[in-house]
Amino acid sequence: MWLNLSIVAVAALGAVVLLLSWYARRSDSWGATAAEIAMRLAGDEWLEGGPPVRVCMTRATWVDAPPEHVWPWIAQLGRGAGWYSYDRLDNGGRPSASHIVSWIPAPRLGDAAVIGYLRHLEPSRELAWWIGGTRFLGARFRGVMFYRVTGESQRCRLLVRIQSDAGGPLGRPAIWLFRSIDGFMARRQLLGIKQRAERYGDRSEDAERLETGARDQYQLYQAVYASGEQVGAAGRRDAADWRRSAVDDGVLEDAEAESA
Repeated sequence: MWLNLSIVAVAALGAVVLLLSWYARRSDSWGATAAEIAMRLAGDEWLEGGPPVRVCMTRATWVDAPPEHVWPWIAQLGRGAGWYSYDRLDNGGRPSASHIVSWIPAPRLGDAAVIGYLRHLEPSRELAWWIGGTRFLGARFRGVMFYRVTGESQRCRLLVRIQSDAGGPLGRPAIWLFRSIDGFMARRQLLGIKQRAERYGDRSEDAERLETGARDQYQLYQAVYASGEQVGAAGRRDAADWRRSAVDDGVLEDAEAESA
């Protein structure tokens, strides 16, 4: 009996692994053209010279809204407005904002969140987050999250490229797991931006969820702006370490001087 149960358990686990691998392959380039997948983008060079275990995922979609209505959603992403993905998984169950939050400042290099810090910024067009090195599933892990909006008039193109590498004996399973999870989360986030821009434009108020002034109203996990101001619940996946990394990397001036 126990042998039969073990066989069933192994078979079920194998089926789950195969399903996740199949979905990951399909979602790696969801919506993106061959030209978009091949193009060189900001942040691509940040992983050069690293471990050979690496993944690069480029996804894109058309948005039926002008780029000036899409950019504000990208700009406040992870900086106090939530992540527009599965809130129960990446926002502690707190619903992400459905309007442009009044107290979130314009993005600046060195802004930090749980995913790293802003290392590249071209206002109104593109930005990229950098994870300079952390532990994931026992492996040394680095990553880049790049967002870009282009277009004119009432329709624009939204592109997201997420890539990472991992070193050490567990590098391959770490990348496999990251790729599998990202296949679900990133697609949902991409559609979250699209749906908000198309439905709400760049509205400055949500009548159903008026701002209370609480800096953790829309995002549970902490973010720290280049100015030193902190939002989110302190101690929940502290972003202060990433801000210090931005200082160490020369992207942000010394923290004390910057905050003074």
